[in-house]
Amino acid sequence: MSYLRNAVVALSACLIAGPALAQGKWTKLAPFPEPSEELLGASAGGKMYVFAGLAPGWVPKGLVYEYDPATDKWATKKPMALASHHVAFAELKGKIYAFGGFVLPPKGQPPAWVPIDNAWEYDPAADSWKALAPMPTKRGSPVAVSLGDKIYVIGGAVTGPGQSAVHPQRPHTSVGTVEEYDPAANTWRGRAPMPTPRNHAVGGAVGGKIYVVSGRVGGAFISGGSSNVGVTEAYDPATDSWSQGLARMANARSAGAGGVWGGRLYITGGEYQDPGMMATFRSLEAYDPATNGWQTLAPMPVSRHGLAGAVVGNRLHMVSGDVQSAGTGVHVDTEEHDAYDFESAKK
Repeated sequence: MSYLRNAVVALSACLIAGPALAQGKWTKLAPFPEPSEELLGASAGGKMYVFAGLAPGWVPKGLVYEYDPATDKWATKKPMALASHHVAFAELKGKIYAFGGFVLPPKGQPPAWVPIDNAWEYDPAADSWKALAPMPTKRGSPVAVSLGDKIYVIGGAVTGPGQSAVHPQRPHTSVGTVEEYDPAANTWRGRAPMPTPRNHAVGGAVGGKIYVVSGRVGGAFISGGSSNVGVTEAYDPATDSWSQGLARMANARSAGAGGVWGGRLYITGGEYQDPGMMATFRSLEAYDPATNGWQTLAPMPVSRHGLAGAVVGNRLHMVSGDVQSAGTGVHVDTEEHDAYDFESAKK
């Protein structure tokens, strides 16, 4: 009887895993020195940079770490010029740009998320920060994607009428706002809004268009009446227009991370909640604009949300994050640093 039971279990595991889930290989790398949730990642000059972080009480950490794949080592860099969380980061011509985010309310007020319009340029070579022209719209948890010589800051969460901060028990909303930043002129201009207003999404540029996938609609908090979407939408800067009705993800999620490689947008991690479950994701999905299709690949070793992600060389690095979904009252920040080898998926 035990033999039969074990055989059934083994067969079930094979059926669940399936061929699609076996594609590609993850490698465990140097652990992150300061485990945290709400980290953001970017790559420049062949290295990965991890920013931000959030401590209990919604206190932003302002972390900056540099990872060198050649040595598999982390180095501490100067902290963010303004400690903030849910900031959008994008790389352009070797510089890393930071837009928006949230900070704490003025001292003496209860904790909440105050949207900001700050914009910064980080120079990895000089390890220095420079203030830029502020965004026209104060918002947190947008997506920033560079394309050509411009950077596009898309979506996010803003305060409700008469409110000064974002909080689970206060009215607030997601936006589809799109603002284009020109680093050469240090100027902004508004562009066509994203059809599905959302925050906590992932974006990337492929073939002259910007693709925004996943995200959270309604509010900014997974436990505050909002919900996840598996929507895929594409923005064309040349025509200032959006394409809808594209293939949806297999797993609607928010607070994941990803990157672009080989003409495809990858996303993993994230969180989900409903009345019966509070969970984090480990599934890795890839969107191919050429076929308008999604593919499920080998899952990330440790499920988590609020993790930092970036593509360096032929690997997608996923760093730290919280293995619990938010709102549980329990923080389990992991030091985990895993990299998905794109070349291994071809074998």
